[in-house]
Amino acid sequence: MAQVKVTQTKSVIGGTSGQRDTMRSLGLKRIGDSVTKDDSPQVRGMIRTVAHLVTVEEV
Repeated sequence: MAQVKVTQTKSVIGGTSGQRDTMRSLGLKRIGDSVTKDDSPQVRGMIRTVAHLVTVEEV
């Protein structure tokens, strides 16, 4: 299965509680953190929610 690397580039301060919860669910805690996730519709939906706070690259 394909994977995506998600890296936090901006702070969640000032974001909604849903955006903060989504970042935690992705496993991102601070700027510069990166996680590798399986590419699934659920993960893509979470990425779409916080797209302005993260960068995504195919692995």
